[in-house]
Amino acid sequence: MNTPAELKYTKDHEWVRVEGDEAVIGITDHAQSELGDIVFVDINTEGEDVEKESVFGSIEAVKTVSDLFMPLTGKVLEVNPSLADDPAAVNKDPYGTGWLVRITISDKEELEGLLTAEQYQASIG
Repeated sequence: MNTPAELKYTKDHEWVRVEGDEAVIGITDHAQSELGDIVFVDINTEGEDVEKESVFGSIEAVKTVSDLFMPLTGKVLEVNPSLADDPAAVNKDPYGTGWLVRITISDKEELEGLLTAEQYQASIG
């Protein structure tokens, strides 16, 4: 299972890449493999302020639909535009072309509550 060390993680299987005052968010390799073939990504919170741990969208696989939980409080600046045509990018490259949203970080102290790669790996066994 691929868990890049430079990213932060949540117990809900989202990853966070901090880029200054912004963060890019997606779901982990573990999450996409558990979901199976992803057929639709539904995120309609672009331009909205979303609280930490609130649902910011959903991801649909062949057999299930899962809510997406915001790892940090922030404003959704952008939803990955390529997912409309290629939701399977989340399966193929969850840490690259399969990213979900870019946000502004409202409270950098919330970063302290995220998991390291080692802690995330331990949480999933």
